[in-house]
Amino acid sequence: MRIIFTPPANRLRQTVRELLREGLMQNALALWCVQGLRKTLPLILLPYLARVLGPSGWGLVAVFQSFAASIVLFIEFGFGLSGTREVARSRNSKAHLSELFAGVVGAQAVLGICVAASIACVRFWVPVLNKNPLLVCIAVVIALAEGCNPTWFFVGVERMGIIAALEISSKTVATLLIFAFVRSANDVWLALALQGSAPVLSLTVSLCLIYRNVPFRLPSKRLVKKALSAAWSMFLIRSAQSLYTMGNAFLLGMFAGPTIAGYFAGPEKISRALSGLFNPIRETLYPRLSKLIHASPLQAARLARLGLIITSTGGLVIGLTIFFSAPLIIRILLGQQFGQAVPVLRVFSILPPLIAITQSIGVQWLLPLGKERLIGRIVLLAGVLNLFLAMLLVPRFAEIGMAWAVVSAETFVCLAVVCAGAMDRTRRFPFFGTLRAAPVDSVSAQEPVVPAEAMHS
Repeated sequence: MRIIFTPPANRLRQTVRELLREGLMQNALALWCVQGLRKTLPLILLPYLARVLGPSGWGLVAVFQSFAASIVLFIEFGFGLSGTREVARSRNSKAHLSELFAGVVGAQAVLGICVAASIACVRFWVPVLNKNPLLVCIAVVIALAEGCNPTWFFVGVERMGIIAALEISSKTVATLLIFAFVRSANDVWLALALQGSAPVLSLTVSLCLIYRNVPFRLPSKRLVKKALSAAWSMFLIRSAQSLYTMGNAFLLGMFAGPTIAGYFAGPEKISRALSGLFNPIRETLYPRLSKLIHASPLQAARLARLGLIITSTGGLVIGLTIFFSAPLIIRILLGQQFGQAVPVLRVFSILPPLIAITQSIGVQWLLPLGKERLIGRIVLLAGVLNLFLAMLLVPRFAEIGMAWAVVSAETFVCLAVVCAGAMDRTRRFPFFGTLRAAPVDSVSAQEPVVPAEAMHS
């Protein structure tokens, strides 16, 4: 066995130079602009809408935003991960890209029709939906536009600048319109509709740009089935994950009322918005790691480990900041009438470091290795745990109980993916060093090259 001694400082400088040379830093910067806007604009709107609409009106908006996010889950169907991976692996073939895109578009059209028909049937048995038919229609339109948005395609071809331009322009316009036209507690429908104008505009422009570079092709039954089959395992992961990430405000709205949902939704949005500041690193590294983990395992290990260090450190700093500044954050962003939300935000301060570790190992390492089923089982168990704890805690502790249920589920996922990454026999996550293991698909007979520090890990 040959051993390579590489000083950590030199290895870090080498990795940074590689990131710059290969365009990863530029892509990450573009996605940071997008992520910053996605998180900043809601935080700008939050104090305005909370004060103008009041706890009940804001809670109603939060309920239908959560409802729309749940619909997006079924329409997006995991194409954001499976599609990105396939585009990254075959982006030099326009014929394959055209076939892939046609299959995804056709699949999403079928899913959209099924979801809309299902909502029309069950709406009458859900009080909050039956009482607000206009908000239901707006939420469905938002979900269709958001779920069909082909951001995954641009991420796969590593054209993040296009995503940045579309997101920044559409969301900025929508935010300005909200400030201009939402003036009273009766404007709940208008606030929701104007927020939905951004994904509609972004979807329209995205489709025009894609079909300028990729030949148009009508979806066929074969392509639709192929797309659904490729994304099925990702959908199971996303749907299980939604049990403890997307539908909580909606559940509280149904069982505890819009006001309690508002006390919960505000802190959850703040915590997840700040947690998402490091999403650009994950979104930038995911397509690259999907490619490198087969072609260059050692380079993939360096990138994955660097991503873990950056995001987990940042997540810890963000979590501590949220905990100690919770009263000030609530007072500034939500107002004095949301004082009941301070303990909820302190509970959610645990989320940023947990999410950072989970994404770095689960999304950046285990998914490129093809561990979708393992991740799916972990996330499904977490979703069941969240629902069980919610039923146990919400009747007695209301929004605080739901917050602890969510944090408990996230903690379980974090611990599970860390164990999975450490115990994987094919290619262990490089927590303390990088090891050139055998390729994912086959075991190499060549003599491995092991960095010195890997001998102690």
